[in-house]
Amino acid sequence: GTTDITRMVPIGTPSEEQKRDCTRVLKGVIALSRAQFPKGILSPLLDAIARAPIWAEGVDYGHGTGHGVGYFLNVHEGPQVIAYQAAAAPQTAMQPGMITSIEPGTYRPGRWGVRIENLVLNREAGKTEFGEFLKFETLTLCPIDTRCLVPSLLTADEREWFNAYHAQVRERLSPLLNGAALEWLQVRTAAI
Repeated sequence: GTTDITRMVPIGTPSEEQKRDCTRVLKGVIALSRAQFPKGILSPLLDAIARAPIWAEGVDYGHGTGHGVGYFLNVHEGPQVIAYQAAAAPQTAMQPGMITSIEPGTYRPGRWGVRIENLVLNREAGKTEFGEFLKFETLTLCPIDTRCLVPSLLTADEREWFNAYHAQVRERLSPLLNGAALEWLQVRTAAI
């Protein structure tokens, strides 16, 4: 199949400013990953959910937040695209079963860039008197390096999401590893 993922790994010791940028981007990933939204919503309308924690600090990024991912075809494949710059056209409607990336970022030209990217699956979240709702199930199973973060900047809910994500990564991948690789995974997925 086709996949798409981005992670950061520190080389040396990240500065506090780099850690703040990474943490802010993680907050954007978490915000959109936890969102529940109406079935059929036009995907560009979801963009601001991931940008809100980044905008709150007076920062932005110049690319879309997410794109469709093909099952056997292209890694960037519509019809959905999570980007406020994209047209909110009928074909961008979010439907169950779609696989989409969530990948906010921060870029400081000539200094560094940050991006955290996971793939998510649209799942049914239930039906209310207001209609059917969807939520995301995170598909990507790869640790997010805590050495790049300032955990105290995360809310209790964000830390809970992060720790649950890492617990799932550890649970699903541990049976496939042993020795140094398993030890690395356990360290990289420890709760914060």
